[in-house]
Amino acid sequence: MNLRRNILFFLFVPVLLSCNHKEPARPVNLRTEHLSTPLGIDNPNPRFTWQIAQGARSVLQESYTIYVGTDSADVARRKGNYWKTSSRDGVCHTVYDGKPLQPFTKYYWGVEITDNHGVPGALSVSGFETGMMDTSGWKGQWITDTTDISLKPAPYFRKAYRLPKKVKKARAYIAAGGLYELYINGQKTGDHLLDPVYTRFDKRNLYVTYDVTSSFRDEDIVIGVLLGNGWYNHQSTAVWDFDKAGWRARPRFCLNIRLTYEDGSTETLTTDTSWKTSLSPVVFNSIYTAEHYDARKEQPGWDRPGFDDASWDAAIAVAAPSDKITAQALPPVRNMLEITPVRMDKRDDKTYIFDLGRNISGITRVRVRGEKGTRVWVTHAEQLDSTGHIDLSNIDVHYRPKDTLDPFQTDIYTLRGNGEEVFTPRFNYKGFQYVAVKSDHPIVLEPGSLTGIFMHTDVAPAGEIRTSDTLVRKIWEATNASYLSNLFGYPTDCPQREKNGWTGDAHINIQTGLYNFDAITVYEKWMADHRDEQQPDGVLPAIIPTWIGWGYDWGNGPDWTSTIAIIPWELYRFYGDDHILRDMYEPIKKYVDHITAISDKNGLTDWGLGDWVPVKSVTPKELTSSIYYYIDAHILAMAAKHFKNDRDHRKYSALAERIKNAINDKYLDPETGIYGSGYQTELSAPLYWGVVPDALRQKVADRLAEAVHRADDHIDVGLLGTRTILGALSQNGYADLAFTVATQETFPSWGWWIRNGATTLYENWDIHAASDLSRNHIMFGAISGWFYTGLGGIFPDEEEPGFRNIILSPHFVKDLPDFEARHESPYGTIISSWKREGNTIRYTCSIPNGSTARVTLNGRKVTLDGNRIAPDPNSESSCSMSLRPGTYTFVIKE
Repeated sequence: MNLRRNILFFLFVPVLLSCNHKEPARPVNLRTEHLSTPLGIDNPNPRFTWQIAQGARSVLQESYTIYVGTDSADVARRKGNYWKTSSRDGVCHTVYDGKPLQPFTKYYWGVEITDNHGVPGALSVSGFETGMMDTSGWKGQWITDTTDISLKPAPYFRKAYRLPKKVKKARAYIAAGGLYELYINGQKTGDHLLDPVYTRFDKRNLYVTYDVTSSFRDEDIVIGVLLGNGWYNHQSTAVWDFDKAGWRARPRFCLNIRLTYEDGSTETLTTDTSWKTSLSPVVFNSIYTAEHYDARKEQPGWDRPGFDDASWDAAIAVAAPSDKITAQALPPVRNMLEITPVRMDKRDDKTYIFDLGRNISGITRVRVRGEKGTRVWVTHAEQLDSTGHIDLSNIDVHYRPKDTLDPFQTDIYTLRGNGEEVFTPRFNYKGFQYVAVKSDHPIVLEPGSLTGIFMHTDVAPAGEIRTSDTLVRKIWEATNASYLSNLFGYPTDCPQREKNGWTGDAHINIQTGLYNFDAITVYEKWMADHRDEQQPDGVLPAIIPTWIGWGYDWGNGPDWTSTIAIIPWELYRFYGDDHILRDMYEPIKKYVDHITAISDKNGLTDWGLGDWVPVKSVTPKELTSSIYYYIDAHILAMAAKHFKNDRDHRKYSALAERIKNAINDKYLDPETGIYGSGYQTELSAPLYWGVVPDALRQKVADRLAEAVHRADDHIDVGLLGTRTILGALSQNGYADLAFTVATQETFPSWGWWIRNGATTLYENWDIHAASDLSRNHIMFGAISGWFYTGLGGIFPDEEEPGFRNIILSPHFVKDLPDFEARHESPYGTIISSWKREGNTIRYTCSIPNGSTARVTLNGRKVTLDGNRIAPDPNSESSCSMSLRPGTYTFVIKE
């Protein structure tokens, strides 16, 4: 334990009832690669993390011991045949550094800790299983059915086997160009959707591992695969020209099923040209538009033993999309919530309109009866027109169809005509609240005939906001709904008209993501996409993934593509894990060096998009782009210091200082404290990002407050300003004004959207604007992260990242009677909660075991357990103190 930790530990000890100092500390929530007992990981040096169980006493970790082996009993006896290590360290994470791990192997790891009382803890054990470990581990061939990229029906594939002996363990490893569903003896494997996750297919492909042991109980086995296009064979046409992508080809896949028999022998079932293929009833599928299904073309039993496949063709061998195939190490996309419509409007016996009551990303399930051959169109929209019909005009503006055969967000189902039929698309998702079901022959539908299914990457919640203020709650819920609606293995902007991984939207909302959800694995995957997309000169495209023809020459620049620096740094701050920061270090250098090469002699750049979709005032692009150039250089300097690269630290610290000085020399009037024309983004961005000289911070903050007052206490910012406006106010003495701005209910504001019925965030402040009108957009979502910082005051400490030390600095704004923020940190649950009772505030905070905290509270008198806390020497209106694990309740007199 370092000196600072010792000082923090003894500064304040909470009062704990019935404290049993002999109770051992128990590690819980053991994870490998930030996943719980994962299958099929490729990292030869996996990361181990754990928490300390919250019990009756306050515990810090003094040291830990790790055991890793292939025998669970040995690990339970504190033996490890692969690795044993001990460290006198308080961090609850480490990186495997033992004997080389082998592919296809189950490993167990145990951790025990000794606490700060010198009491050894109980041993906790978890496990993980390696996958291929290397592309060379794959056997068999990649197969498809044809090379015709224009053929629309999706292909079936099947292969029958007779097992020679009893199977003890079976693992399926499947990689695909496109999307797939895997079936064994008629049962779909797993509950994943839209696998594998989208990547730059000509650079890197992902594979997924399944435990399929239970599917290999019978002697006769049939393996079936249905392939979808995904982003690999994009047949729909839109402004981004993904149909012209250089990787485009007919979907293909490679499957290895590794069997371990009861006698210990192994066998791998593989794909090759002995597999049979036929076209499926999925007669068209597009990840961008919809899916068409003709139930008359079904082939019952195609994926079961006994099916006659004599008329099926032989599969053909093809090349893999790339020479790099790696494990998909993140939570899958799943059906997360089923929603019953709140209203059904029957227009006639061939037209029904359903309202889900909320906007979602996902699909619908339709139950219908009708004559054979009846065609049913299921159209998904975000709004209705003045007559109550479906209106797609706000989301189909980028679609460029060449014919009428692929209507936007419209599934087409053709009935087989034998009783109730159920249709749910497999290879598509949409953004919608309203659904129109139309048919060419009469059908009978009831309100329960349609179900909305909310789909997204299944990231675990990591935060919660509680308050009696209904508007704050609804804004938080709407923001999180938009965030999840735009998480499909990578962060997107909207789930309907684009589905693109816009970089600017992602870094603006990174704190919203990390305070609310355990999303580290998604962002680590996306940073690998950044490495795939980065050009030799350091340039990144505006959307990631993309293809070489789009995004490299428009929309990019430091105000957008600073994702390459900001996101790795935020992951390090939130998790204390520098793995992705290390991986991205050289790409960040290459990127910063490129900006330096194209900047002017003073260190300014105007490369970028600027403060996108502003309310009114337009901030100079050179100012915001140069600020992000400064941020990138500053992060690079801090990363260099962390990695003990003194030369880079000096170089990029000097560069950051030069950029900052250039910004201030050109845009800041030190006499007035005004940047540029004094617009809200012009003032808040330098404040928030640390560009303002310390001596002028308050003056600039005062000018910002005045600018907000001139806008009648409303926002006048675009995308970039939404990240900075609230934080710049709340961190510089104007928390009450920030709260007023955040909770306005008149245009322009988040509350204006809520007041007009929004359940997700919009793309434009003006809900009647002529363009940029998606009604489920994460672009303006930074407010959800601000709830945790600007009101709850929960911050990671960059000196002890991952919330090993927590900074607590809540703001007790006058117009909010109560508030609570909870965040599940790597060490456990942090709670920052307060309630106002007249001029008295009761503030309660909880610090998880393994963490310490520094709390700063504003008030003329602050007491804890009846004892007054001395004010800070430099401020009679605030006090600070250090805390160790426990729960504390302060009483503050304003």
